[in-house]
Amino acid sequence: MKRASALVLVGAVVLALIIAMSVYTIDQRKAAIKFQLGEVIAVQTEPGLYLLVPLLQNVRLFDTRIQTLEARDPERFLTSENRNVLVDSFVKWKVVDVRQYYVSVRGDPIAAEARISQTVNDALRAEFAKRTVHDVVSGEREQIMSTVAQKVDQDVRRIGVAVVDVRLKRVDFVPEISSNVYDRMNSERKRVANELRATGQAEGEKIKADADRQRQVIVAEAYRDAQRTKGEGDALATRIYAEAFQRNPEFFSFYRSMEAYRQSLRNKNDVMVLDPSSDFFKYFKNPGRGKSTAP
Repeated sequence: MKRASALVLVGAVVLALIIAMSVYTIDQRKAAIKFQLGEVIAVQTEPGLYLLVPLLQNVRLFDTRIQTLEARDPERFLTSENRNVLVDSFVKWKVVDVRQYYVSVRGDPIAAEARISQTVNDALRAEFAKRTVHDVVSGEREQIMSTVAQKVDQDVRRIGVAVVDVRLKRVDFVPEISSNVYDRMNSERKRVANELRATGQAEGEKIKADADRQRQVIVAEAYRDAQRTKGEGDALATRIYAEAFQRNPEFFSFYRSMEAYRQSLRNKNDVMVLDPSSDFFKYFKNPGRGKSTAP
């Protein structure tokens, strides 16, 4: 009885192992190739649960996500002006044909990246040789990346992969000419700064001269208006004096004399030397002279 139970248990374990070895899964990030005695019999790219014959068949999974290939060191390229530039780039690629990928590079991502890297290097060298330093630094950078991506994608499709994008992270001058470029840039910036300063000084002098002119005009106009107002006031005062004199000449004369006395005898220490018969003292001699005879 115990022996039969042991055999049943062993059989169940063996059956479970056979079932476990016969089932495999593929998720959305993977693709699989099924082999039978080393020969490819199926390529499976859809996620799900699959079966195989243990010991007779085997499966190999491949990553189909987008991979990033970055250059280890900046590459040196020559422009159309025979100037060296250092270029740092990276490539986005992925597996699109699993069978061809396995046949071409045995499914080895290192071998695939070596092929991609060489193709990118050749394409960049050709594109940089057609352009000047200004073009590769800023003018046609986007066009270079687009053209290189297309060329590289057409080539690496032969090994079952596709290039999603090619990007230039940095384009610099080589160290031996960087200092010369910096000096030229510094000189150019100084020249522009001096021109701006000169232009600013000229504009400042122009504004100052215009402000001085306006000030002189305003002062002249204000002086003119003041003189006109003063003249009008003097004319009005003269007219009032004349009218007052015409109404009562004796009172006007008396009033003017009082004003003269007040101005002349302002301080106690003032001394005046005059003839006693002078008209200046006529109202002192005859205070009633100025009385009106009107009824």
